[in-house]
Amino acid sequence: MGVMNPEDALRLSREQGFDLVEVAPLATPPVCRIMDFNKFKYEQARREREARKKHRIAKLKEVKFKPRIEQHDYQVKLQRLKRFLERGDRARVTMVFRGREMTHIELGRRVLDRLVADLVPVGRVERSPVLEGRFMSMIFSPDHAAIRRLSKTKAKASQPSSGAGGSASPKPDQAATSRTTDASPDATAPTG
Repeated sequence: MGVMNPEDALRLSREQGFDLVEVAPLATPPVCRIMDFNKFKYEQARREREARKKHRIAKLKEVKFKPRIEQHDYQVKLQRLKRFLERGDRARVTMVFRGREMTHIELGRRVLDRLVADLVPVGRVERSPVLEGRFMSMIFSPDHAAIRRLSKTKAKASQPSSGAGGSASPKPDQAATSRTTDASPDATAPTG
């Protein structure tokens, strides 16, 4: 509407049944808009709620290992770690040493090195293994670029491919018509 007196702007906003809202008070001259202020506040609060809903805070998850872990237990915990990292959470891996296991820390280090190699497709080491008392811990963070590449390859692999060739097994109605009956020439010939 251009530059006008504050009194004229107030009169104009009241005539239209709206409020005069100062948008940029530091500008010269100050910028004002004629709008329904309650509706503006409501929409602003709604946008903030939507932004909070979409915002996800990464949590720090923890998985504990022992140096003498069996293969199946290792695979289960590895899958859990992959799930955490794919979700966007950070993961702390803690190696717990009990009793005489403290004399063989290299066994725990081997398990953690194997874990690092297995988690390369989805995560990276944020903090390398540190021995604190009888616990050796390290932290993994998600590698978002690698996770996106992995999900794209999974999506391509799960899409059904339409083959040009025929199917290997006959369809049920074809199988019924291709059956042969034991009809000998004598059985079909009229007797007479």
